[in-house]
Amino acid sequence: MTSELWALLWSAILCLVLPMLYGPLRARQIGPAALIGNREGIPEPTGAAGRGLRAHRNLVENLLPFAIVVLIARSAGISNGMTVLGAWLFLAARVVHAGCYIAGITGIRTLAWLAGGLGIVLIIIQIV
Repeated sequence: MTSELWALLWSAILCLVLPMLYGPLRARQIGPAALIGNREGIPEPTGAAGRGLRAHRNLVENLLPFAIVVLIARSAGISNGMTVLGAWLFLAARVVHAGCYIAGITGIRTLAWLAGGLGIVLIIIQIV
């Protein structure tokens, strides 16, 4: 398995772990009964729970293009220093982004989001 695919795997694991971090915070706000129900009419989470949910949604939005470019590069047999850098830059940036988002650190969070996008662009440049 290529290094880029490992970065994709760990990005997917991050996507699965995030709800485990903000879920208990959200459960404290609305109660476990509301969480196991159909969730109609419950308020949006606030504080760290809300930021965790938004960090997760943002990761989902960015994980799809990342997965697409990694899989295209893999299927085209493209793997080099730039694609490896792009893949691990994406993952590292998304970890920092999630941590900063949950903690409420805005400036670094924005830079991490940009760095994650740059990681995707680095891979795209190698493909085209």
